[in-house]
Amino acid sequence: MDVLIAGAGVGGLTAALALHEAGVAARVLEAARTLRPLGVGVNLLPHAVRELTELGLGATLAATAIPTGEMVHFDRHGGRIWGEPRGRALGYDWPQYSLHRGELQMALLAAVRERLGPGAVLAGTALESFAQDAGGVTAHVRDRASGARGELRADVLVGADGLHSAVRAALHPGEPAPLWNGVRMWRGVTEAAPFLGGRTMAVAGSNTAGKLVVYPISLAAEERGTALLNWVAEVRTGGGSRAGEADWNRTGDVADVLAHFAGWRFPWLDVPALLRGAPEVLEYPMVDRDPLPSWTRGRVTLLGDAAHPMYPIGSNGASQAVLDARVLAFELARAAAPEAGLAAYEAARREPVNAIVLACRDMPADRVLHTVAERAPGGFARIEDVLSADELAAISGAYRATSFSDAAALNARPSLSPGRAAR
Repeated sequence: MDVLIAGAGVGGLTAALALHEAGVAARVLEAARTLRPLGVGVNLLPHAVRELTELGLGATLAATAIPTGEMVHFDRHGGRIWGEPRGRALGYDWPQYSLHRGELQMALLAAVRERLGPGAVLAGTALESFAQDAGGVTAHVRDRASGARGELRADVLVGADGLHSAVRAALHPGEPAPLWNGVRMWRGVTEAAPFLGGRTMAVAGSNTAGKLVVYPISLAAEERGTALLNWVAEVRTGGGSRAGEADWNRTGDVADVLAHFAGWRFPWLDVPALLRGAPEVLEYPMVDRDPLPSWTRGRVTLLGDAAHPMYPIGSNGASQAVLDARVLAFELARAAAPEAGLAAYEAARREPVNAIVLACRDMPADRVLHTVAERAPGGFARIEDVLSADELAAISGAYRATSFSDAAALNARPSLSPGRAAR
């Protein structure tokens, strides 16, 4: 079997590695002419860390990423509302990692080229359309440097080409633009002093007004005695369906975000200084798409953001793409025919991930945080005077709905690499 993957992001590259490990040939198309370590921070849940570890990337992650120790919510004044451990401290056999998305992508790219060969990733090759028949799929491609058009033949085509997926558009023509919830996000990376022990993911405020998420992403910085802090500033600026340009690498203006966070200074973090300290600021609308009734048609399927773009709640974006990739390889490797393998992959993944998309959209944790802002706008001395025990428990429940409900099940589940132990 030969699989053609459109998109050399985290999901597409992981799929290539997983297919290769399972004995399935894979090639990756990437429209960008040069793959560079773009973006900012990303989180990998223990579910995804297990899969990447079993693909032989455990040592790379451990040498690069920060094992996230806890997630803590604060009000807009820095008062502690709620906290919970993460990764191994939550009972998983694998850590939760925070790292730079570009470093993760480059590590995956290097592994693909080393294991599958230097020609396994066809950079500068844009997928324009495809056609399938009983014997396989023909991809119509264009070389972005020369403009030359050509065809590539494969048994299976996987659309891992992101939010604006060409494969998804062909499978579901007429789908509307991504849906915006009115929240605009500014993101950056700033080297600064460590805070709260150095391995905390801190969330302050709520995105009904202004919200900040900040966490360290570099083990090398920690070893230097500093911290490389990824931050996301969220502000509700509008509503409806018009999000503007949804491009993860769109440049933003720090002045736009500073206007909303000018007075945010906590004993453990100077927020305006954090925002000003980023060499580059990126701007992005918080968008998703409605869950699809199907990902697959014959020998063509979707993976990652092309299949299930979701709000960045609970560290699910990259993690779910990694899980997609591993299940896809597992099912294709043991199927009697490509169509059967893709059907089994979709049956295993589509409904569980669609449920996560809707749970992220619901945002119950933010409703609790907004309640704190309404009841104690000037801050509080004891959170117990502001929220009931049930209201505090609702925050934990919100994350269990999206990310952290199954430590025992994950720890006990057989490997998706038959015959291989986790490394």
